[in-house]
Amino acid sequence: MTEPTDADGNTAGPLAPAARPVRSRRRALAAVLGDLRAVDGALYAAVAATPTPMLDRALRRLSHAADHSKLWLGIAAALALGGARPRRAAAVGVGAVAVASACANLLGKRLVRRPRPDREAARVTVDRHVPMPTSASFPSGHTASAVAFATAVGVVLPAAAVPLGALASAVGYSRVHTGVHYPGDVAAGAVVGVAGAAAALAAATASSPRTPAACPAPPSPV
Repeated sequence: MTEPTDADGNTAGPLAPAARPVRSRRRALAAVLGDLRAVDGALYAAVAATPTPMLDRALRRLSHAADHSKLWLGIAAALALGGARPRRAAAVGVGAVAVASACANLLGKRLVRRPRPDREAARVTVDRHVPMPTSASFPSGHTASAVAFATAVGVVLPAAAVPLGALASAVGYSRVHTGVHYPGDVAAGAVVGVAGAAAALAAATASSPRTPAACPAPPSPV
């Protein structure tokens, strides 16, 4: 027995009302995503339109230094020359970079496939330009690696947390400033970076040898 249909052929039985809330939720989600994209594009355009001649060259160089995680590997090498704790921080930081980079570049970019910003249409000044990557825009791999390294090292070596956090933030912003990422890409990259750091720290904790509990002293003879 089939469900009755209306003139348009739509099911009019008891299962029909369930389709409307689903369509409504999809429309609401699409509207929210559209608004977020509009805000993202507006922020990108605002950064592009703001003249900052004193910052352009420095941020361009910083963005280039972070290519292929060269900046973080260099800092890790310097930390490895220190004592046991800095060496452990360096190892965990490099592990966090590896996890975050894989998640951002091998998973995130392939799933979302967001096109890169149109830097020429936004009139990003040439003084800011770095090579436009051919990979997808979302999420920012540079930011993911930066935040992952800074977070992981900062947990193991708290004295380095603030300077590394500031440097990671500057790298993330430099990707918008140079016109190769939207702010939303950078925000998503930061989330990936925190997750990568958490995974690396958990793995390091699980693999580190635990100090056995001390045996109680035998009672003294009476």
